[in-house]
Amino acid sequence: MNLLMSAALLPALLLMLYIRQKDKIEQEPLGLVLSIAALGALTTITATILEEIGEAVLNIFLPQTSIVYTFLFYFVFVAGSEELGKFVVMKLRTWKSKEFNYTYDAVVYAVAASLGFAALENVLYVIQGGFGTALMRALTSLPGHTVFGVFMGLHYGLAKRAAARGDRKTADRELRLSFLVPVLIHGFYDFCLSAEGWIWILIFFPFYILMVILAILKVKKLSKTDAPVDQDLYPPMFP
Repeated sequence: MNLLMSAALLPALLLMLYIRQKDKIEQEPLGLVLSIAALGALTTITATILEEIGEAVLNIFLPQTSIVYTFLFYFVFVAGSEELGKFVVMKLRTWKSKEFNYTYDAVVYAVAASLGFAALENVLYVIQGGFGTALMRALTSLPGHTVFGVFMGLHYGLAKRAAARGDRKTADRELRLSFLVPVLIHGFYDFCLSAEGWIWILIFFPFYILMVILAILKVKKLSKTDAPVDQDLYPPMFP
């Protein structure tokens, strides 16, 4: 059982260490990062409840074999509920924190919330499925949640920077994107794996590889161009 737990948790830990070590200027306190991850893990409860409610509602109106059912379930109730939980945890814990003083900090926070959720979810799946499940999720689900977190953090950092400049309109827009962009990526990820037909699997792999590569490039670029959130000029986060 100890080996199984290690197989479930180690990939999440390594991904978090990678993201944190890219915080070159001022690494976030370990206690803060761990608290966000722990709170992110707890959102598995709210996500499960919302997903069950969504499934019950959809079953009233649509057959489960309908592509509309699959679309709504995975985009709205799965991706929506999971990313909302992560977003709320991140914002409540960090928005007013004095530690949130550099743009890259937002990526650390968002990935911590995402991997906290993914780690607990991974444990539950691996207990049922064993090492084969641990390996498969280490290559797909955990990097996937990291990607969702990276894109959430990119927009969250822009929102904080805009708020520091007193630009409320831009801050509100970036906060919305901080939630919506990962929902769209996450929803499409799950939809491709769940929709009937080989075409969706064929679409999934290039999509997944592209998102991982893009997230890595964004992390590296923002790590190199990190700047205080109250600095006048935007760092080139989006080339």
